Amino acid sequence: MATLTRWILSHKLVVVAFWLILTVVGLASAKSATAALSKQFTVPGGEGITTSAAIVRHFGSGGTQAAIVPVITLPRGVTVASPGIKAQIAAAFDRVAAAMPGSRVASYGSTGDRGFVSRDGRTTFGLVYAPASLSMADPTVSVARVQAALRGVSIDGARFNVTGLDALSAGTGNNSGGNSVMGMTMIAGLTALIVLLFVFGSGLAILPLLMALVAIPTTFLAMWGLASATYVSFIVEFLVALIGLGVSIDYSLLVVMRWREERNNGLPNQVAVIRAMETAGRSVIYSGCTVAIGLFALIVLPLPFLRSMGYGGVLIPLVTVTVVLTLLPVVLATVGPFLDWPRHKNPRPSRVWTAWARGVVRFPWVGAAAGLVILGVLLSAGSTISLGTSRVDSLSKTGPAHAGLVALERSGIGSGVLMPFELLVQGTSPSSVAAHIAAVPGVRGTIAPISWQRSGLAVVDAFPTADGSSSQAGDILARVRTTAHSLPGRVRVGGGIAGNADFTNAIYGNFPLMLGLIVLLTFLFLSRAFRSVVLALKAVLLNVLSVASAWGIMVLVWQDGFGSRALWGIPGTGEIDSWIPLIVFCFLYGLSMDYEVFLLSRVREAYDDTGSTQDAVVVGIGRIGRLITGAALILFLAFVSMTSAPQTMIKVMGTGLAAGILLDATVVRMLLVPSLVVLFGRWNWWLPSGLSRLFRLAPQVSPRPAEPAEELVG
Repeated sequence: MATLTRWILSHKLVVVAFWLILTVVGLASAKSATAALSKQFTVPGGEGITTSAAIVRHFGSGGTQAAIVPVITLPRGVTVASPGIKAQIAAAFDRVAAAMPGSRVASYGSTGDRGFVSRDGRTTFGLVYAPASLSMADPTVSVARVQAALRGVSIDGARFNVTGLDALSAGTGNNSGGNSVMGMTMIAGLTALIVLLFVFGSGLAILPLLMALVAIPTTFLAMWGLASATYVSFIVEFLVALIGLGVSIDYSLLVVMRWREERNNGLPNQVAVIRAMETAGRSVIYSGCTVAIGLFALIVLPLPFLRSMGYGGVLIPLVTVTVVLTLLPVVLATVGPFLDWPRHKNPRPSRVWTAWARGVVRFPWVGAAAGLVILGVLLSAGSTISLGTSRVDSLSKTGPAHAGLVALERSGIGSGVLMPFELLVQGTSPSSVAAHIAAVPGVRGTIAPISWQRSGLAVVDAFPTADGSSSQAGDILARVRTTAHSLPGRVRVGGGIAGNADFTNAIYGNFPLMLGLIVLLTFLFLSRAFRSVVLALKAVLLNVLSVASAWGIMVLVWQDGFGSRALWGIPGTGEIDSWIPLIVFCFLYGLSMDYEVFLLSRVREAYDDTGSTQDAVVVGIGRIGRLITGAALILFLAFVSMTSAPQTMIKVMGTGLAAGILLDATVVRMLLVPSLVVLFGRWNWWLPSGLSRLFRLAPQVSPRPAEPAEELVG
């Protein structure tokens, strides 16, 4: 590291020009990079996914794409059988079809099917499947077109409310979107600046954000090149922006604080830069490589969107590490002393965290027990996680979309019509299929519009009585599939419920493989970094437990509703959207590993200096505790900002990330980890001779009995 840093400091203009060019080009091409990302989760195999794809291929709409559902409740004394009402309903939906050419539309007006009507005949709905090219690009545009087509349309004074999953997810049903990725990043950056000003008390606060300003656009530029060669999911956009900001701040904080410490030890500025890169810079390399290895393990899964997250996950830490190791030393060596104003003349280890560490050293059993109890409670909650989609009544509480949902539920039609089963029929009568499926327990009704037939194929929709997100819907799906497969010809079941079931099975069926590979790779790498099997094993296990505990928080707050109603006025979702736990895992595993590497690297360094595990814990936490909690606070506030988005799924994800970061940086890193290090004593530093030779390291200390009590600090 010293040689590299000296070369960088002797070529300052070259380094600055290089990163300036990449940053400018990255900022200029940011829109093109994000436009190149795919908006779809591609999951190969599974009847639900393949059938839905076939429906889109032959009919141009539907499949797993949610239907837009206009609903109307007629005045008292008026029903769909009243004179002229059917014609007016048909005319209203003709307006919708004209507003969206290529859409697939059906209603009582066009079919006369009572499956569209409530028992009392007053409430009726229709299905509008927007063209796939439109709904895949931006489903809120389709919702807005249907709303515009029905604006001003009334039947005997009653008006339509446009509902559906996309309308409800938009928050108010009026095409209101959530915060953009860049908007969230800007909010997070502003929050970070406030916290960094408090941490540094000087102009150094801008340096971590400057590194992020260079790293994030450069990563987007690399991602654009990757997207031109292979499938890259839009989820990577969130990874690059928010994890890029997080790791840029984390790595910069570590280096800048060590540089400041070395300067205050009396070293000249350039020597302090080199010394900071030799110590903190080495930790940055280990941390970045560990995060990259963990996320790169996603490519082993046979799911394109997860593989793309693996590719993107490698780019983020590697680009950020490169920026911090090359550009940051130049900045510190040139303008660092000027930015460090007003300068803290004697920044000693944090008194608060030193006192905390001494308490942990004195009572390690208490700290370990408290940490394990907290994690145990959350793990217990996390074990009850139910994967699927959020209950529709949790998606929005105001606006026309919510009013339409209320009308469906009050009329007895129910919310199941928002996620119908879409059956692709070939070689048999669609009306016969509809009659057989209608007799399946849990199916409210079926429709088989003549307009949904072409080239020997037909689509039949079946409406479940249960909310599409519930476990009952899964049971109904199984019965519908059994009946469909028993019919003549070829009848396959697609639609949102079937697609979600395939999606969940595809992801979590391979999750143990992914988890095992990530744990193995990070264990081997950390064993080399910490020169210890015990520290590495403890790190990966606690990381997994930390993420699982964050899942427990999501279950308690959202799935069970202990907090969602009080904080946001939204009832419990009943289930967690199946993609959210995976995203939370990827975010938190990488960010949590940063904190582990920072803490244990400093503890290891202190142990090498003192030979005392207890002293090492006190010195390590005293020096690094403020950094870890400060960095965690920045990310916590950034993720909290996500809960202001109108979409419930974004609120759920923001809750899991925010709570997970705070839990990891406090309970796990500042309580459980140091307690276990003290309890393990000399076992912490054990590395078998075989691994020592493999890693080309000198043999480490052999395990001995616990260190004597008189070595306790303070």
